[in-house]
This record gives sequence, C-alpha cells and structure tokens, in this order.
Amino acid sequence: MTRLRMRTIRAMSPEHLEETILDSQGELAKLRVDLAKGTQRKHHGKIKPLRRDIARMLTRQGELRRE
Repeated sequence: MTRLRMRTIRAMSPEHLEETILDSQGELAKLRVDLAKGTQRKHHGKIKPLRRDIARMLTRQGELRRE
C-alpha cells in the first residue's frame, strides 16, 4: 500500500475510508507477526509509515463523526 496524503483521505467516502482502515490494520497485524517470527527482512521499514497512515485515517473518521 502506498503512503496516503490527507488530501486523498479527505476525498474518500466514509464507507471506503472504513474499508481502507480495516485493510491497513490487517496488513499491520501481518507485518507485526512476521516481525515477531523473525521472517521480516524486506519490509522492515513498512510498519512506521503504515501506522501513520492508519492514524491519519482514524483522525479523518473522527472528524466525520464530529460533523
């Protein structure tokens, strides 16, 4: 998954945003399992940007709830 900018996230519909959050959280869980098993060599730099993307999406989701 590529890095998401806030402009892109704001353009998403609430349903698409929810789906993207769930997909990203699943991918993060998979990366964490690989890291714990010690099999993660190529993707060691993907966790931090993915966490930040999820945080951006959750921030936007909170904004939509407050509106």
